[in-house]
Amino acid sequence: MTSFSLKIESTSSKNIIKFVVNSFLTQAKSYEFNNIEEAFESPIAQKLFYFPFVKTVYISQNFIAIEKYNIVEWKDVQDKVATTILDYLNEGKPVVTEITKKQQPVTVYAESTPNPDVMKFVANKTLISGMFEFKTPTEAQQAPIASVLFNFSFVKEVFVNKNYISITKNAMVEWEDIVMELRDFIKNYLADGKPLFSDSILQNSDSSANSISEKIPSTPVEEEIVAILNEHIKPAVAQDGGNIAFQSYDESNKTVKVILQGACSGCPSSTVTLKNGIETMLKQMLPNDVKMVEAING
Repeated sequence: MTSFSLKIESTSSKNIIKFVVNSFLTQAKSYEFNNIEEAFESPIAQKLFYFPFVKTVYISQNFIAIEKYNIVEWKDVQDKVATTILDYLNEGKPVVTEITKKQQPVTVYAESTPNPDVMKFVANKTLISGMFEFKTPTEAQQAPIASVLFNFSFVKEVFVNKNYISITKNAMVEWEDIVMELRDFIKNYLADGKPLFSDSILQNSDSSANSISEKIPSTPVEEEIVAILNEHIKPAVAQDGGNIAFQSYDESNKTVKVILQGACSGCPSSTVTLKNGIETMLKQMLPNDVKMVEAING
């Protein structure tokens, strides 16, 4: 039986914090409960609603997030909540006991990206709450879905984000020869309920090169840069099967460095196009703080 441990993480909302666990709590599905009645299928969520300050409980893969009412401060109650969650999990009790429902059929469709070597395979269900990138079969050892995709000789890289998988092919094949084979394979893999990621990759997520996490801004200017990227750049980039991650800001020469990932990485056109687009936007919105943007392939 898994021995659980957890850490407390703040979020962008002062009323919401995350209790991140070293193991999966759910597989490829997220839950939101707004009161104890709604939480009938989650005994742990029901238990948490006995705290009078709990407004909403979110459960997703390896964390439980809680939104509180303004009647308390998190610093006064978070340790007690963490202990409650940890004690419950270590007793081996279920997190969610789903009522049997008619299963929704899994669908997957292929979508081209600006990178001619990358195709985006979009599912009608959530695959992961974070982002993971695998450039070699060795890196994918703790991610069964990526590992089996590397068994195809033409698969060069695998990028997983939310409800889609972006696959980079090598130059020896054309998409029209392989796209249907890959689409059907991914659809059947998901429909069979096979595991996407192992617990180990979550336990090592802080140090894993595969887990894509953005540098936490440490200055007001960095916070503004990240906010602009999140609001104006990332949504469009995600639609194209990629990601932009903030890497650093050099105040001395007013240079921003970002990392291109997924379909954006190595794209013949995106490096220049995105670099110029991000640079133009940041220079317009932060004219006194940004002079140049460097885009680095992840």
